[in-house]
Amino acid sequence: MAYDSILDAIGNTPTVRLNHLSPKPEVSVYAKLEGYNPTGSVKDRIALFMINAAEESGELKPGQMVLEPTSGNTGISLAMVCRTKGYPLLCVLPDNVTPEREALLRAFGADVVYAENATSTNDAVFKAQKMVEDEPGRYFMPYQYGNENNPRAHYETTGPEILRDVPDISVFVAGLGTGGTLTGVGR
Repeated sequence: MAYDSILDAIGNTPTVRLNHLSPKPEVSVYAKLEGYNPTGSVKDRIALFMINAAEESGELKPGQMVLEPTSGNTGISLAMVCRTKGYPLLCVLPDNVTPEREALLRAFGADVVYAENATSTNDAVFKAQKMVEDEPGRYFMPYQYGNENNPRAHYETTGPEILRDVPDISVFVAGLGTGGTLTGVGR
């Protein structure tokens, strides 16, 4: 399938039955292959939803800098979305981010600053919030940790895809992270 934009390739990821993991013949185990998203992460979905919603509401202005505290995948996904849509992105990172993550952020065009002496993502969050507070209007911060469009992305896309592929699902398991996938699919 040919797409007009890399953003069109987000979502509609395959679901695969894992026959060798089934504990009993009557139990089926499936995996949703979110690694098929353009950056290899489920976070592509939320990055696109958060930016699209901010554009639609007028909260994000053309050319405005996007600012996000992140330790990895959401920042990388935002970098791809922002680069494609023409927004500069500044990611605030904790000190424990790997050089490979920083390199990916920069490869997608993001600028990076570190929260000094940050031992966790919370420290990066505090620094980003202070930056927004100190320069009102300069930044738009999607804030993946509190943005309703994070779980909404999964409510509107991931969940329906799972139900389309496995209509008689009994149990759903997801990594916790921000809780967006689990919350959105669970709704």
